[in-house]
Amino acid sequence: MRAQSSSFDVARMVCELGKMIGTRARKAYQPHHEQVVLRLNQKGKPATDLVIVRGKRIYLSQRDRPMPTNPSPFAMILRKHLSNSRLIEVKQLGFDRVISLTFEHGGGQLKLIIELFRDGNVVLLDGNDEIIQPLTHAKYSSRSLKRGENYTPPPATVDPRTLNQSDLNNILDSSDHSLIRTLASRVNLGRIYGNAISTSAEIGLDEPANSLDKKQREKLSNSMKKLLTELAEGDCSYLWFNDKKSLDNWKNANNNPVARDLASVEIEEFSPISLPFMNEGLKVKIESLSGAYDAIFGAYDAIAYIRREEEKLVAAGEDDEEQRAKLNRRAEQQKAAIERFESQAVLTQELAKSIQDNWTHVDNILNQVKSFIKTDSWQALEEKTSDIIWIDRVEPAKRSILARLPDEDNEPGSGVTLDIEKSVHQNAQQYFEQARTLKDKAKGARSALERTEAAAAKEEARQKKEAAAGKVRATKRSKRFWFEKHRWGILSDGRMIVGGRDAKGNDTVVRKYLKSTDLYIHADLHGAPSCSLRLRDGLITDNNPIGFIPEGVTSLRISQELSGEIEDAQDLPTNIIEEAAQLAICWSRAWGSGSAAATAFHARPSQVSKQTESGESLGRGSFVVRGQRTWYRDVTMEIAIGFAIINGIPIPVSGTSEGVSKLCKRWARITPGREKKETLANRIAKSTGLSQDDVLAALPSGNCTLENHGLI
Repeated sequence: MRAQSSSFDVARMVCELGKMIGTRARKAYQPHHEQVVLRLNQKGKPATDLVIVRGKRIYLSQRDRPMPTNPSPFAMILRKHLSNSRLIEVKQLGFDRVISLTFEHGGGQLKLIIELFRDGNVVLLDGNDEIIQPLTHAKYSSRSLKRGENYTPPPATVDPRTLNQSDLNNILDSSDHSLIRTLASRVNLGRIYGNAISTSAEIGLDEPANSLDKKQREKLSNSMKKLLTELAEGDCSYLWFNDKKSLDNWKNANNNPVARDLASVEIEEFSPISLPFMNEGLKVKIESLSGAYDAIFGAYDAIAYIRREEEKLVAAGEDDEEQRAKLNRRAEQQKAAIERFESQAVLTQELAKSIQDNWTHVDNILNQVKSFIKTDSWQALEEKTSDIIWIDRVEPAKRSILARLPDEDNEPGSGVTLDIEKSVHQNAQQYFEQARTLKDKAKGARSALERTEAAAAKEEARQKKEAAAGKVRATKRSKRFWFEKHRWGILSDGRMIVGGRDAKGNDTVVRKYLKSTDLYIHADLHGAPSCSLRLRDGLITDNNPIGFIPEGVTSLRISQELSGEIEDAQDLPTNIIEEAAQLAICWSRAWGSGSAAATAFHARPSQVSKQTESGESLGRGSFVVRGQRTWYRDVTMEIAIGFAIINGIPIPVSGTSEGVSKLCKRWARITPGREKKETLANRIAKSTGLSQDDVLAALPSGNCTLENHGLI
């Protein structure tokens, strides 16, 4: 499946984006280094995301997508300049893969240039086309994308929409290549649309371009005009599937987004126009090109932020294989150094002996050089070296020469560096000292090699011991999964509930992680965390784990497609919502109150607000809940913690006993008790190899009792 847009695709996308003229830009995000998202608001309609994947595609989408809590510098610049501005113009530069979006606000006009060729770029311009900021700085032969410089578009390409019969004939006559290659590159149609035009005109793709007769050229021109007219006037798009079964799966999915995403992996091709060379029986018409992009790439693009966080996690950690490889590389380098030092020491010692064995020869050279320099100069000596077979080079700055010692035939042999201020004995002694230094280095390298081999053996023994004990190596992580910043837990169907750890966390959970399809959960206690029961987010079993997995430890992965047939968390089974209420209670101060049960409620997100009555005020992290609530009374206080590897990272999994026991083979039930949570976390960390800080974060705030089910 091609991921990069063609000029044809860009032309249709400009038409679709033209329907968004009049919308206002609200916020900009950069969930991944490769992706920029601009949120557009249409009056009276849901917000629409303009998704820009640099160098590949641009389309409109209304998918839910996680976004970074802290915007990137580029996203901040876009927000600063484009916030609340109105989109007034969308155009394609020529027939190239470059789109210009013009925005207007009280301060004037701004342009956002999206380049979709090569590595791609997104460039913000002021009203005078001066670059405010590019996504990435770039320099080409004819232009430079750098802050403060005037924007220069790429060199213009052929626009097939302006070609007449005469222009097309000139291109064909001057081409030495096949028809498809000529149409793809010189007519700027690309291979797919060049193929479509050739097939429609009933001309072979491999026909030499300059061999077409008049009738064929007229058919080719008419075919091109027909497809270009369809491109300009059409408003739909087409998908082609690999086979009939995959097509039926797509049709049976109806409006189920999860089923459609699963069926979309079998899409073979897409296009804003009908392609005559594709199988008509496997074609599906779709409402827009944005819809086609969203069907094919939407699920992947929507989790860009999660992919970025996973990449950071992988980059931040160093697994056992890496550690072993590092020790092996170090040992090989040390062995090579030992060999090098020892061979150099032998050679240097032999040169020192040779200087002594050729005492008279060396002494004569030194005396003659000193005498010549005394009467003349170093420069004169340097000019004469080409005529002196016993001297190769002179170094006036070091007052030394590179001399040759005689071999067995009394011809110039080994070269030695001689200091003319020193005697023969002193020069030989200098070589002996160098040999001694090299031997000391070899000895030191040998000691270092012994330490490296001992460390490698110790590391291997430790790994075997931990593997036998079912432990993992605690990984130091500079970055964490998005949900680890909050309280989080897993329910019996794998769904996730997240809650604030403090007042700031409550605000973040409600503002960022409480979607219209989620549920708001809260314990009936002052200061309890605000929680969001996520409809789509959760954990599922990873059937293709990577790396070492200890015995009895489950490999899981994060999923954002758990909604299934359910479109609203309000329709989840009652037992699932009650489990979420149980976790909300366990995270509150009810845990340390001494009671065995407590009360919680759930409400719709639309019922939760910061808006108070006149004369009232709310503190940070507090909310007003209006309307009817569903109550859960006498909910038992217990929580579970399991041992799992999530997306390749060892992490303690918290949740209800029903949820954790289904996902984790090794787990424990936690109830209020007398053991300090720090002591309990230490026991769990020592038994599993997990980070003690991670375990502490998964436990409730208060003393606990552990009922072991293979965790320790």
